[in-house]
Amino acid sequence: MLAKPLVYFAYLLKTSPYYQKSKRFFYNLLENPQSKMKSYFDISMICLVMLSVFFLVYSVEHKLNEIGEFFEQFVVVVFIVEYLLRAWLFSDSHLIIISEYERAEYLNIPFSVIKTLKKILEKKLEYIFSLIAIIDLLAILPSYRPLRIMRILLIFRLFKLFRYSNSIKVFADVLSNKRFELLTLAIFMGFLVFISTIAIYLFENPSSGGNVRHLYDAFYWSIVTISTVGYGDITPLTFGGRLVTIALILSGLGVLSFFTSIIVSAFNEKMYTLRENRTYAELSRLDNFIIICGFGRVGQEIAANLTKDQQAFIVIDTDENNIKLAKKNNYIYIQDDASQNTILTNAGINSGASSVLCVTGNDVINVYITLTSRFLNPDINIIARANRADNVNKLYQAGANNVIQPFEVSGLLAAEHVGQPVAFEAILGILQEQKQILMETLIVYPNSLLENKLIGDIDFKHRKLTLVGVISANKIHLKRRNRYKVKNQHFYFNPENHFELLAQDMVIVLGRKYSIEHFQDQIEKSKLRPVK
Repeated sequence: MLAKPLVYFAYLLKTSPYYQKSKRFFYNLLENPQSKMKSYFDISMICLVMLSVFFLVYSVEHKLNEIGEFFEQFVVVVFIVEYLLRAWLFSDSHLIIISEYERAEYLNIPFSVIKTLKKILEKKLEYIFSLIAIIDLLAILPSYRPLRIMRILLIFRLFKLFRYSNSIKVFADVLSNKRFELLTLAIFMGFLVFISTIAIYLFENPSSGGNVRHLYDAFYWSIVTISTVGYGDITPLTFGGRLVTIALILSGLGVLSFFTSIIVSAFNEKMYTLRENRTYAELSRLDNFIIICGFGRVGQEIAANLTKDQQAFIVIDTDENNIKLAKKNNYIYIQDDASQNTILTNAGINSGASSVLCVTGNDVINVYITLTSRFLNPDINIIARANRADNVNKLYQAGANNVIQPFEVSGLLAAEHVGQPVAFEAILGILQEQKQILMETLIVYPNSLLENKLIGDIDFKHRKLTLVGVISANKIHLKRRNRYKVKNQHFYFNPENHFELLAQDMVIVLGRKYSIEHFQDQIEKSKLRPVK
């Protein structure tokens, strides 16, 4: 009787967009490390935990007023709701029901409701008995006032901070990864404490002339001594007791040294993870940034110019020297292979990146990075570097939007310098901004003041700008002269006054920084209102 409605309800949940949307929302809120909502939630919960601990500590010697009582109840409700939501997210019970039902149908055997419910319960119990879930549950208990002994569980509210801080999580991972070494050390230390406790009690009990009255005093003395703290409240008086003390102090030094070496080596292994967490945290706060794959001479020049333009970017390179240089310049960086899917995904190719620049010194690597980038994000803008002319088409076929040939450009500039040195020096001065003269590209946005305007009506002279040309993919311009093909677009050099600008055209101008920025501001503002 129960099987039919149970299966029907499971399929209903699977096909319900509201249910799926709700679960995705809470997953992004509580579990998804890439979600901005989770970062805000974690910060809120850290503040809530610290405030709740403050109120509970305050209530030990003071009576809480109504506000304090209400806040404590509010915190408990939040903790309970969070606990239940995490248990819900841990597994999809309806998928277990569907899986068991379809298995029974396929094998032509009866569908067992009890067996299915047992599997669902086992899955939920797996979460309930996990360490972090136990901490969550124990963090709720200090609010139970009839049992004052429960207040000792207050510390578990502080342990909840492990959930909300990546750095604390890394520390927990360090301890977890070294659990064998730490367990071995703990067993050895327990053995030492046990022997020293018995030995000091035998030598220093009151009947032997000592001041260790019972085994608890002996145990307390052993812990204090092996940690090399030595409060001095219990002092060995007999010869045997002092020998035990010497042996325990020397052993304690060895134990502490061993423990320190374990922690230091574990953190050295985790430093890369810590740096990665910091990098990904910085990237999550950025939008419209650029991924630079390769930080050689070309990549360094690009990074310097992007920094000057206040454009956010991240550097990816495998070379340690290049990464040291990126670190020295305070750039965001990842030391890894940019042709790997996971690296580009973590670098934000699908979450904030606007362009990928493949500028390593190896054409084969650039092709691989281009292929990977295009596979991961079909819409992203990819600019690739080609060192050999016969690799240009390969990069376009791999998915590059544009390909640059630095050596060919250098050759053309060198030839220009030989033939027309004055013209070369003028162009070089503009590119290097030696006289604060810039060459800038202005995009004709839809509904902006440039759309459907004639070149002669813009009055570049009044704006203290010089028009160089227009880059356009609009076919309506193809009948005009002075055009040069640029991949799937055309460059129109010094267009006539009756040249009409259309949406997505790009206007190239020369001028001082202030004039260009002022004109760009006017274009940006005109997008916000209809142009008359």
